[in-house]
Amino acid sequence: MPQVLHRKLRSAAASTQVVRLLPQPGQRGAVPVSAGSGVRYAVITTSSGRPMSGEQLLLPETTINRLGSRVVRPVLAGHMALSLTPPAARRSWRCWLARVTRVVKIAAAALAALLVTAGAGCSGAASPSAAPPTAHRTLTPAGTVTPAPDRTVTPARSTDSRHPVGVLGSFRVGQRWLRFSEPAHRGVTGAWLSTRRLLIQVLYPAAAKPARLRLPAKGAFPMLMFAPGFMQCGGPYGPMLRSWASAGYVVVVVNFPNSDCAAGPAATESDLVNQPADVSFAISRMLALDAGRTGPFAGVINRRAIAVAGQSDGGDTVAALAASSCCSDRRVVAAAVLSGAEWPQMPGRYFARTPVPMLFTQGSADQVNWPGCSVQLYRADPARAGYYLDLFGASHTRPYWGTDRYERTVVRVGLAFFDRFVLGRPAAARSMRRAGDVPGVAALYGNGSGRLEPGPCDN
Repeated sequence: MPQVLHRKLRSAAASTQVVRLLPQPGQRGAVPVSAGSGVRYAVITTSSGRPMSGEQLLLPETTINRLGSRVVRPVLAGHMALSLTPPAARRSWRCWLARVTRVVKIAAAALAALLVTAGAGCSGAASPSAAPPTAHRTLTPAGTVTPAPDRTVTPARSTDSRHPVGVLGSFRVGQRWLRFSEPAHRGVTGAWLSTRRLLIQVLYPAAAKPARLRLPAKGAFPMLMFAPGFMQCGGPYGPMLRSWASAGYVVVVVNFPNSDCAAGPAATESDLVNQPADVSFAISRMLALDAGRTGPFAGVINRRAIAVAGQSDGGDTVAALAASSCCSDRRVVAAAVLSGAEWPQMPGRYFARTPVPMLFTQGSADQVNWPGCSVQLYRADPARAGYYLDLFGASHTRPYWGTDRYERTVVRVGLAFFDRFVLGRPAAARSMRRAGDVPGVAALYGNGSGRLEPGPCDN
């Protein structure tokens, strides 16, 4: 393990008091500390009993040893991948878990910490402006969104026929970090918002020659804006996002300043109402870079092929961006809501007008964003181009983090959905159906069909 990480572990050891292990996350923002079917989740608390996060949330070596665990490796530029494998003789954790669950009333609704170091998913490959994450939402400076002239889809193009857009693995993937400063303005609730600084991660189809990997490939590519969940940055979603970038999409991750992986104890979901405009502002800035005569992203983006996607609170964000009268951005031609919901505090009405094509994905065993929340959105969508991907037995984060059968299904269905409605390829609808109907894993429904129980939605 690097010496720097050793020093961080020692500095964190003094303030760490308790580690709780639970079979599943109870709140948006909890992260897995081991992979596979034995995933468990850790909450590290200080002596005051409050959850720790951000740079402090490092598991000290002494605690790891007590749990019979080991650090596998630092991953994603700051994430620590932990393998919690207690010795065979240590089997009393189930009883201990039940006792903690009864006392703290956690079950599946109260985890609020995250095993992410300050740079996790927010300080990856070097770039002209790499730095710790800070971001969030707001209206564009004038409080308006410039609509696209029409909904005509302009096919994405690559100048190299050997690298077709819309096919997984067609391109190498490059990465850059950008900073956007969103001017102070009045938000959708009427509150005055100070300058918001957005840290942006861009994953893009890169030039074929390794020596030019830091440069985007030549062509005009579709752009996919991505909104992470509460207290998350793009890191945990890396395999999924890189897969889409390898198919020729410029993937732009917007890290929200008051709720991302670096927000720490100050993170708040109350700022979610400001996040849709953060995404809109980031779209405007990316298009400004595309319109420039110089720079790595000059002439790279297909301005009429813009989609949005988001998970958990990020799903709530893009649902509002695509379907709420408060925040809709008419430059967006398709939206994928990954385990998201209608956010009750969001002003305006959902589905006051027919929205762009929308894909809703949802794990049937999700105890954080209940399936009823996604079903509610799917049933309320008046458009015929609405789809629901039911992931059998999947939890809140498993379909989007890692590379298992659920994540592969989401990647393939998501790509086919974008190819169909962003690139304007009708044949992709068949690919979407084939990718979404997987026995024992998932079923894809469309146009309001499917035997989906309404269920409660109490987020």
